[in-house]
Amino acid sequence: MAVTVKSQEEIQLMREAGKILGQVHDQLAEIIQPGITTMEIDKLGEELIRKAGCIPSFKNYEGYPASICVSINDEIVHGIPNEKNHLFEGDIVSLDAGVIYKGYQSDAARTHAVGKISDEDQKLIDVTRECFFKGIEFARAGNHLYQISSAIQKHAEANGFSLPRELTGHGIGQNLHEDPMIPNYKPLGRGIKLLAGMTLAVEPMLNAGKKDIWILEDDWTCVTRDGSKSAHYENTILITDGDPEILSLV
Repeated sequence: MAVTVKSQEEIQLMREAGKILGQVHDQLAEIIQPGITTMEIDKLGEELIRKAGCIPSFKNYEGYPASICVSINDEIVHGIPNEKNHLFEGDIVSLDAGVIYKGYQSDAARTHAVGKISDEDQKLIDVTRECFFKGIEFARAGNHLYQISSAIQKHAEANGFSLPRELTGHGIGQNLHEDPMIPNYKPLGRGIKLLAGMTLAVEPMLNAGKKDIWILEDDWTCVTRDGSKSAHYENTILITDGDPEILSLV
């Protein structure tokens, strides 16, 4: 699949998808508290997405059974909501969600504190978010893709965190995952040249410990191999000739 440059009509649909997704994330943030189940988060997320006239991107995507990926503590991504899994004081929880609006996708993730958390965990959440913004400083037409990757890696490692190599950002449009893959570390080479009209999902995932990961027996939930905590921050962005436009941040 080639990297696609979107038309103005397509961009407008993606703007609307992103706006709705940003609002969903804001509303989900308000219910994060000790005692809530991951299934309750998923049910509200799906309800909000459908009420806004969208389809949840993740529901049944390659067999994933839920609308919101809810990943707690050492779960990096793709945690499956469950009515038995409660959030506890001191946890951190990552919510990853996507919406389809009139055939076009948006994808975004946030990590939240559950009640009062440690300073170390708060730093992990904060630096993960900062990595996204450090990366997209280079997300403009004429630059190369791996300049984004390099900036993410430098900021993460300067703060003592590691980056799983197997998990990347991606292009997005009519499909949830399109070319190019966007590593959160600097590979060899420069990557593709960025063009105005490209739409990307940039998503740093930082581990407090080592970068090694493990997939649980459900074949979805991705965890840190050493049991350290992990945080995730993602937005769908539009490449322009100037600063990128963040489509999924209200």
